[in-house]
Amino acid sequence: MKNDFLIKLIKDDILRSISEKVISSQRITTEEALYLYENASISVLGLLSNFVREKLHGDNTYFIKNIHIEPTNICIYECKFCSYARKIGDKTAWNYSLEDIRKKIEDYRYSDISEVHVVGGVHPDYTIEFYAEILRLIRSMMPKVHIKAFTAVEIDYVINKSKMSLKDGLLYLKNNGLCSLPGGGAELFDTRIREEICPNKASSERWLEIHRTAHTIGIPSNVTMLYGLNETKQIRLQHLEKIREMQDVTNGFNAFIPLKFRAKNNSLSHLAESSVIDDLKTFAISRIYLDNIQHIKAYWVMLGKELSELTLSFGSDDIDGTIEDSTKIYEMAGVTHDHNSMTVSSLKTMIESAKRQAYERDSLYNIIKKI
Repeated sequence: MKNDFLIKLIKDDILRSISEKVISSQRITTEEALYLYENASISVLGLLSNFVREKLHGDNTYFIKNIHIEPTNICIYECKFCSYARKIGDKTAWNYSLEDIRKKIEDYRYSDISEVHVVGGVHPDYTIEFYAEILRLIRSMMPKVHIKAFTAVEIDYVINKSKMSLKDGLLYLKNNGLCSLPGGGAELFDTRIREEICPNKASSERWLEIHRTAHTIGIPSNVTMLYGLNETKQIRLQHLEKIREMQDVTNGFNAFIPLKFRAKNNSLSHLAESSVIDDLKTFAISRIYLDNIQHIKAYWVMLGKELSELTLSFGSDDIDGTIEDSTKIYEMAGVTHDHNSMTVSSLKTMIESAKRQAYERDSLYNIIKKI
């Protein structure tokens, strides 16, 4: 009744018609999503995205106990938006040995973390066998932990190098301990923008092919969108459209993660970062449009704690995890926090400040416990 009353207050007939479709759980078209994006107020988008979010999850808001392992920031690519990648010989570059990785995991070996997240640069010397060694090392030390590892861009490089087929390469990694794929490397699927910002790495078609193949052999994944590169709203929605189309077929995406471009220490530092209003509208539209993806994640390390909390009223239901000071990707892009980790108590406080209920989850969104 409350939503019906509020919709009746919308004067724009087209906007009201689209809003009625959302409230009645009908799929909106890409054209309708664009109309919402361009014409709906932030309050209307908040209303609609919150309705969808609460229909799916109520007030439940999820987090995970996790750590990141970043084996190297040495990378063969030179993506213009990246503040993380370095070349061999750079004084700020790192390249961990298996022993280095073992030492990092040792601190958490007997902890109750649920997930180890492994991503890094595309090192020219890395092979699929080395990735398998990392997986086996983690599995030997933490037999029950979920290993979410290697972006499609990393996988593309080592599988091509190995001369394996894509399916065989992914099966090889799965058989050595890979449980799911992160969503990184998707950036924007628009061909022209991709050629401008990351021309040499895996194409959008290849990214989608890797995730599609992973889904068919029982490896679920996340999916991201890097926004704030002066792209149009149409380009953002075309990105979401490809995601929704693939999810209709594979149902393999666990969560969608909008990633805000951060402008420090990279080749696109002249661009102004997106406004908070744009951030919230992007989260809201993502929640409304992606009707076949259960979870929208606000990655607090990238967004910051305050903005992450705000997104919980604009469609997001997940804020990632404790992370334990184990990632440098956004710190190197100029995102500052008191520290890059959060206690369970801090996460609970953030969630409750948004009038939500905190739940610890595992990597596949099974609830571990109410906090």
